[in-house]
Amino acid sequence: MRKSTLVGLVVIVGFVAFGASAFRNAATPYVSFAEARAAQSTVQVKGSLDTNSIRVDRGTHALCFDLVDETGGKMPVSYAKPEPGNFRQATEVVAVGRYNGRELQAENLLVKCPSKYQGRGTEHPEDAKIPSGES
Repeated sequence: MRKSTLVGLVVIVGFVAFGASAFRNAATPYVSFAEARAAQSTVQVKGSLDTNSIRVDRGTHALCFDLVDETGGKMPVSYAKPEPGNFRQATEVVAVGRYNGRELQAENLLVKCPSKYQGRGTEHPEDAKIPSGES
């Protein structure tokens, strides 16, 4: 085998290994609040935003709030970055981070806001009434 072929194979194997490692690190699983409290690694939790719990920590300047899951359980979250746009209108929030024993320290927040198109166009076009004289 020629030296250039061997070098090419080593480079390809290196890129594949790097890509697999990066993908594994980026693939953060969704877990329940209980699983997030027990996890040692970065996780994703989702829930509805308790708007009454939103505050800014005076010492750390972190955005702090509670997420509420479908069973009514609460997860306190701390986010050290600026408040995302439309955060207070969010219908659902996904927090990516690690649980530190008392709260989830979020590295990223994904905010789902109500659609400006919700509630419009409830009729299907085929069910729409055609004014008389048109066909």
